[in-house]
Amino acid sequence: MARYHGEYSGWSDYVTVAERRRNAAVATEKLRKQGHRMAPVVIAGRVIAATFWGKAWCDNLASYRDYEYRLERGRSYVRNGLVVDLQIKPRTVTAMVSGSSLYRVTISIGEVKQAQWRSICKDCAGGIDSVVELLQGRFTQGVMERICRQKKGLFPRPADIRFTCSCPDFASMCKHVAAVLYGIGARLDTQPELLFRLRAVDENELVTHIDQSLPIVKARPAAGKVLEVDDLSAVFGLDMAGAEDQAEAIASPPATKRAKKAGVAKSTAKAEPAQVIQEGSPGDAPGSLPAKSSLSRNRPRTPARRRAA
Repeated sequence: MARYHGEYSGWSDYVTVAERRRNAAVATEKLRKQGHRMAPVVIAGRVIAATFWGKAWCDNLASYRDYEYRLERGRSYVRNGLVVDLQIKPRTVTAMVSGSSLYRVTISIGEVKQAQWRSICKDCAGGIDSVVELLQGRFTQGVMERICRQKKGLFPRPADIRFTCSCPDFASMCKHVAAVLYGIGARLDTQPELLFRLRAVDENELVTHIDQSLPIVKARPAAGKVLEVDDLSAVFGLDMAGAEDQAEAIASPPATKRAKKAGVAKSTAKAEPAQVIQEGSPGDAPGSLPAKSSLSRNRPRTPARRRAA
């Protein structure tokens, strides 16, 4: 049965949830055919968010006491699949919610000041090992509270949010806007990096200065901490060679080794054949052999040569 709010009230007739779902399906299909890439919020069961980031976002919305009644209606809308499109961009969220008709919602969120973001990065340095750990929500309770803080963290306060809806509700926050806010929490369940995109900050900066938070390891011990050779001798009761003696022993080999090396060099020099220089007589023709060469004089005499001589 339809509820009528008066001829000039601006309210449409009441539409059941089942009919709204059918209208949402028809409107979504029509927009897809027109080339619009739809991103509906799909929730299985009654739980809007199950992971750390989604639950933290929804818990933050619960602190908006001024919109408590609207938030309850918004939770009902998002659970019933009436947020048919949700697009998250830096500092802006656009969505379409199926009610008595299809309504368009725009949410603007104020920017995070650079000084505030640097403070967050500094406070979280050393508490987050990697971006993977960050997005999975696996870090200390202190880091979680620092990032999710309203005034000095990344979660917005009600004063940071501006919103508009095409519905005829003149309330400061209508149920369609509330449904979109909870839809953001559901979206963070599967895409937690969207929180950093929404606040227009780079999550990688949270882990780029981890090394600065760790203690610096000294490259060398202090001068007073080094034991001299004499100190070691006194401690252990041993006669230890000085550093100069050790250096000299390493630099100059023993005498026996030097002698062996000299003998090897001498024998090598004797083994080399002597160079023979041949000289021809001035009257010899070019290219002819000399009449008597030094080779013939050095050749040993055979018996036949002795008789001939």
